[in-house]
Amino acid sequence: MSIRFNHAIIAAIDRQASASFFAFVFGLPEPVSWGPFTSVTLEEGVHLQFAEPAVAEIQMQHYAFLVDDDTFDQIYGRLQAGEFDHWADPQRALPSQINTHHGGRGVYFTDPAGHGLEIITRPYGGVS
Repeated sequence: MSIRFNHAIIAAIDRQASASFFAFVFGLPEPVSWGPFTSVTLEEGVHLQFAEPAVAEIQMQHYAFLVDDDTFDQIYGRLQAGEFDHWADPQRALPSQINTHHGGRGVYFTDPAGHGLEIITRPYGGVS
């Protein structure tokens, strides 16, 4: 059997708000809730399951997504239209910009829980 990624559980302050933000920005179907999770479905049946852990503070994680040029334009358009903060770099020194690293385009932004999200059109360092 091959090894394929199936799902990840992402900590959220408000699971519905985080899942809805993700679905909106990425242009995906509305999230579905069941049990303690609110899930967003990506291609090939991969699920991002947002949950509210019983902790005082959520540790920031970083999630990067490789997208094609048309999808980048759509996502970036929604970031701009929604007036969501975004940066060309992970240090947040270049606000309201994108980068052109590795022969492609990339942008960083955060979700409602403070997780760092990134979209890129070319993988870094030749990694596919």
